[in-house]
Amino acid sequence: MIREVKLQDAKAITEIYNEYVMHTVATFETEPLQEDVMRSRIAEISAHFPYFVYEINTEVVGYCYAHTWKEKDAYKYTLETTVYLSPAHIGKGIGKLLMQKLVGECRRQGYHALIACITAGNEASNSLHRGLGFKQVSHFEKVGLKFGHWLDVIDYELVLN
Repeated sequence: MIREVKLQDAKAITEIYNEYVMHTVATFETEPLQEDVMRSRIAEISAHFPYFVYEINTEVVGYCYAHTWKEKDAYKYTLETTVYLSPAHIGKGIGKLLMQKLVGECRRQGYHALIACITAGNEASNSLHRGLGFKQVSHFEKVGLKFGHWLDVIDYELVLN
């Protein structure tokens, strides 16, 4: 079931996200987050933008949201997207369902474009976004350093209207 996020989801979201922080290069954050920090982030983002979770038997197993891409006013119709799944639920179509819901809601709210910033080599995320109609629009080389390795970032764009 997909539903809007609640602040009570902060614990589950923190646990999912910290798996990526500690063990992958999917996020460039390098230190695990505390639940209160995640709760603040959820409150701030969900107050202004779409934010959804995927539940199985009341357990949050994935989430996605849209947020400000750039701060300047001319960018206000373009959002950046984020999606994370519990490692045990990858490859089951949940990410696609979450992102379809997010894209639909962003379109309904009148946004014009969505940007997905993906670490190069993350083929699951690349495939997900291409399957949703996102097109690669950039490739930045060696812009992040994590686990002692320089990492590239690829941007994908989906024009909504």
